[in-house]
Amino acid sequence: MRAVYRVRQFWRAVFLKTDPQDLAQAHEHLTPTQWSLFIQLQPDEQAHAVSVFQKLLNHGESQPDLLVAALLHDLGKVKYRLNPLERTIIVVAQAIFPRQARRIGSLPPGGWDGLPGWRKALILADHHAEWGAELAHQAVVSPLTEALIRRHQHPSQPVPGEPENSLLHKLWLVDDDS
Repeated sequence: MRAVYRVRQFWRAVFLKTDPQDLAQAHEHLTPTQWSLFIQLQPDEQAHAVSVFQKLLNHGESQPDLLVAALLHDLGKVKYRLNPLERTIIVVAQAIFPRQARRIGSLPPGGWDGLPGWRKALILADHHAEWGAELAHQAVVSPLTEALIRRHQHPSQPVPGEPENSLLHKLWLVDDDS
């Protein structure tokens, strides 16, 4: 049930802390430029990324592009710092009113300056993968890593013949469970 998953995800976001050894291991997989972006994530987002990374390692994954994507997949969230109420709005809106949340989460033509925080939260939820891929591109990730970040929110739309499909599915499974 998606609502139970979202409640569990929110609970983890509030209380999950990153083990310093896990964080150090994550640091080793990123370039200095990528690391400088990673540390801009809020602590709970860093903890989530490291959790995804560690779960992939624990499943025997060693593909470098997949591991970097695991650490940077939510990078677009650096564009707006969510507070706990805004996180709750995202969880509730996506669970109860998914179509309306997606419609409200569309970025208006004039951008989001002046919009209320609850609306920015829904826009961020809808666009963070695209924004994260753009930031990762600027941090010189591989094209495969960039593609994984860009598509991590929509793994049900595989691109025929694309090599990232199986890696994308692995990232999505672990992200969805973290």
